[in-house]
Amino acid sequence: MLGLRVPLGGEVVLGRDEGCPVRLPADDVSRRHARVAPAEGGHVVEDLGSTNGTWVNGERVARRRLAGGDRVRIGPYVARFVPAGDTAAGEIEALARLALCDPLTGLANRRAFEDALAQEVARAAAAGAPLAVVALDVDHFKRVNDAHGHAVGDAVLAEVAARAHAALRGGDLLARVGGEEFAAILPGASLAQAREAAERIRARIAAAPILAAGASLAVTASLGCASLSPDDRGGDSLLARADARLYEAKAAGRDRVSA
Repeated sequence: MLGLRVPLGGEVVLGRDEGCPVRLPADDVSRRHARVAPAEGGHVVEDLGSTNGTWVNGERVARRRLAGGDRVRIGPYVARFVPAGDTAAGEIEALARLALCDPLTGLANRRAFEDALAQEVARAAAAGAPLAVVALDVDHFKRVNDAHGHAVGDAVLAEVAARAHAALRGGDLLARVGGEEFAAILPGASLAQAREAAERIRARIAAAPILAAGASLAVTASLGCASLSPDDRGGDSLLARADARLYEAKAAGRDRVSA
């Protein structure tokens, strides 16, 4: 949830419950944990009888008027209170974007991917909706770096990211989760639909050589797909199954999709 900005036009309740305007999915967050509300020309934070408490600047509080820069901690989550017009707001948002972005490809990074996957798994499980993940690895990427250098390798990764992104729907999230490893979250997608998306990605990457620093490189990728099962309690097991299918694709000869 890094980078989430919550406007405080009225009362905002924070907690684990699905009905909370700001949902904080963690075991040590109470269902209705705390609220932030306008009061006396400013805002106050008030604990709602939570088990583990609401903390402001390291102190447990029942009710506290908030000042600019105050840090409010609820379970593992920490928020900073920024009054309207505070110039720090823009700086905080810029830093948050940088923390969630892979600088080479412009995609979400692993931290952003894991946060988004946890939220999508919780949402899909609660609604009984389908959800799928695609894992991607560039084939023989070490050979590119060894033969042409890291600058060419970076150019290859950037182009792979662009081609993969172009093959996905607008609501899908593609992230760079490792050196030459990528993963995509496909909300509402079945396993069959994920396989179709993965095949589109594979075909786009292999369709034409990648040109970088005068080199023309034929690049392929292996992909694995997995869909949400009733046994999943988080994103780790779902991603692990997609990774397992990815390694099956590599073992079967690369430049293919396994689901």
